Parts: sequence; C-alpha cells; structure tokens
Amino acid sequence: QVQLVESGGGLVQPGGSLRLSCAASGSIFSILAMGWYRQAPGKQRQWVATIMPTGGSTNYADSVKGRFIISRDNAKNTMYLQMNTLKPEGTAVYYCKSVTTTRSSWGQGTQVTVSS
Repeated sequence: QVQLVESGGGLVQPGGSLRLSCAASGSIFSILAMGWYRQAPGKQRQWVATIMPTGGSTNYADSVKGRFIISRDNAKNTMYLQMNTLKPEGTAVYYCKSVTTTRSSWGQGTQVTVSS
C-alpha cells in the first residue's frame, strides 16, 4: 500500500505562484502513475495533471496547461506541482493520487486559496 502526504498549500494573490509537494511512502516500487487533482467548494474533484514515475512523461488539463508544471524526484519519493499565474478559480483542496496495479491511494489534501 502507498501512503501520500501533501504539503505547500496556502493563501496566494491572483497571479502569484505556489509549489505543492506530495511525499510517498510504502510500496513505492508498485506505483504506475501519480497525479494531482483538485476539488473546489461545491464542485466535483477534477483531474489536474499526471506524471509517470518511470520516464517522466506528463499530461495536463487544458485549464492549467502552460501555467502548472508537474515533476517528481524519485530519490526523495516526492512529486511536485509548481503552480504559476494562479487564478481565483484555482481555489480548491489539492490532492495527490497514486495508481498501482491493484489500487489507488489518495493523500489528505492541502488547501490552496487564491485571493487578494
């Protein structure tokens, strides 16, 4: 089983930047893909970005493409989400997710608030 812990959320002004981290532990060798999701108040959780631990290929939702960068440091078992040019609609709880052949795991989430 994989355990995930997010950090790095907070309050940022529109146009600002923030970097989220997701530290993984447990059966890390079994992870096939990792990603970031977000859930705004009163809305469904939506996919933001995905990265493959092996090879490092990435994919992004159209709403964040060109502004967000997903990356990973395999030596530290940590995934990151660099968020630039943040917009008020980016206010949400951000979750990281890992996928193995047998199950998916979620972190507890970290709050990001974009407001002046």
